[in-house]
Amino acid sequence: MEHIRAFFKEEDGVGVVEIILILVVLISLVLIFKSQLTSLVTGIFGKIVSQSNSI
Repeated sequence: MEHIRAFFKEEDGVGVVEIILILVVLISLVLIFKSQLTSLVTGIFGKIVSQSNSI
């Protein structure tokens, strides 16, 4: 029973600093590859629209 209580009291999870660092990296990657991502999404939606018209 003590092991279960100790498990729930353990505070070695992901901290706020780690979450902020992950978000900063993700946002910077999006900003760096913005044009490539835009063209990729535009191409995918273009294929979806063209193929949905044939159905």
